[in-house]
Amino acid sequence: MERIKATYFIETPLPVEKAAAVLAGEQSSGTFVAVPGETEELKQRFAARVESITPVETVSEPGIPGLKLNGSAYHRVNVEVSWSIENFGYNLPAMISTLQGNLYELTQFTGLKLMDLEVPDSFATQFKGPRFGIAGCRQLTQVSDRPLIGTIIKPSIGLTPIQTADLVKTLAEAGIDFIKDDELLVSSGNSPFEERVDAVMRVINTHADKTGKKVMYAFNISDEIDVMLRRYEYILAAGGTCAMISLNSVGLSGVKKICDQGQLAIHGHRNGWGMLNRHPLLGIEFPAYQKIWRLAGVDQIHVNGIQNKFWESDDSVVRSIEACLKPMLGGFSILPVVSSGQWGGQAPETYRRTKTTNLLYMAGGGIMAHPDGPAGGVVALQQAWEAAVGGLTVAEAAQKYAEFGNSVKKFGATK
Repeated sequence: MERIKATYFIETPLPVEKAAAVLAGEQSSGTFVAVPGETEELKQRFAARVESITPVETVSEPGIPGLKLNGSAYHRVNVEVSWSIENFGYNLPAMISTLQGNLYELTQFTGLKLMDLEVPDSFATQFKGPRFGIAGCRQLTQVSDRPLIGTIIKPSIGLTPIQTADLVKTLAEAGIDFIKDDELLVSSGNSPFEERVDAVMRVINTHADKTGKKVMYAFNISDEIDVMLRRYEYILAAGGTCAMISLNSVGLSGVKKICDQGQLAIHGHRNGWGMLNRHPLLGIEFPAYQKIWRLAGVDQIHVNGIQNKFWESDDSVVRSIEACLKPMLGGFSILPVVSSGQWGGQAPETYRRTKTTNLLYMAGGGIMAHPDGPAGGVVALQQAWEAAVGGLTVAEAAQKYAEFGNSVKKFGATK
């Protein structure tokens, strides 16, 4: 029988073998005490297995509250555990309940983080995965040899549909590839969803008729499932190519339901990520997180950015980009979305560390607050990536390109 494997980083004052056994038992056939019916035959078939334990370090203080033993050290180890797929079949919510579930509440652990997971090849026959992924998003935006350049409507909330459309017109004429609603905006008092779609798509469709290039706009449809389905169809009827979902707010089944429609690229926003990941000994790491959303069918997913405005380190961002670009199930491709305090000045370092242009590179203030206006901001980002791939430094690029040079004057000192 096929098995799913998960790797955890745990901290415990107990002997690590005992703690690992608790983890495996709690998330399969066992509980805190032996119960009638848990036969050896049942355990052989359904119990989770501890596949390996790899020591990392020992510390004197716990990472989070948990079991206290006088004079005990706290052991940090990587533990690999596996389950028979028979336990939950191809049910993603049941799989997540198994891989995470009550584990975070067990007193035996003073730290526990899901680091990665592996699913068997049969998942490719049961889940359709991303319908567009990297290749499909490139085809929709007609961008083949550089990152997709994108931005976020700013101010985040407060613009009317007409004001939003006017801004989209400026950005489209400047050569933008991608624009999205901010995660704070779905349907507000002064920007009803349908009115915003109508106004924005008039601009995008007119621009496409003139130039042959259709800008991808990710309309935020995050809501109850029935509402999201109606808004999805509204975007499709208006000629749109993308919908945005706040993944952690909508939830796994809701996101999968939308992805299963299969006609729009799905932009996955991970707002709330810090709640799941910021503590080094609690939550989930991005390699595991993005695999779950790939299985659900998301085409694009946020990874933060180099020298970003948040807490996440550059090393973590690079690992996240690499995780997205690692092949999964022979075609479950997902496009990394680089964002959060980005401007063109981070492009050379991003390319140096990742050696890829398979990115959606987004700048909100980096485009909107450019000294030459949003149009200058778009051009500056295009120049930045041309310079990055060409091996130029920020200083060299600033000398070569006027718009990028102006962005260095504006943003360089603050970064």
